[in-house]
Amino acid sequence: MEDEVDRLVAAWRRERPDLDVEPLEVLSRVSRLARHLDRARRLAFSEHNLEPWEFDVLTALRRAGTPYQLSPGQLLTQTLVTSGTMTNRIDRLAKKGLVERLPDPSDRRGVLVRLTPEGRDRGDSALAGLLHQERAILAELSTAQRAELASLLRHLTAPFDNVPG
Repeated sequence: MEDEVDRLVAAWRRERPDLDVEPLEVLSRVSRLARHLDRARRLAFSEHNLEPWEFDVLTALRRAGTPYQLSPGQLLTQTLVTSGTMTNRIDRLAKKGLVERLPDPSDRRGVLVRLTPEGRDRGDSALAGLLHQERAILAELSTAQRAELASLLRHLTAPFDNVPG
């Protein structure tokens, strides 16, 4: 089965035979797949009136386990945004009733961000919708192929995820 990347690579090999365009065979497919995944995510989240960034914060809190709360610093680490961006996001989610700010009992100057019951329900529903979309994307692969692909991609992403700072 030929895809658009095969045509792109063939064209580059014809036009620039002096270059090794082999990385395009993998990374152009990853890039195209990322665009399709982004569309699927946006669709799944919009069905639950959530933006992708809202889902990211809500699910970071949900994954923390009961009582579904984290410090703003912990949220920064998990969502890879600046402190100013996170403050704005927490404000917006609090205004919608999806999170609440609480005093941090271990730090009088600190706060904790806690998921509200509505935030938990919306995040859980959006996650179920996302998993439905993602299963559809992976439907052509067997269980063994999905495991192999996950392992191969882990080898590529792990160095980026384990960079200090």
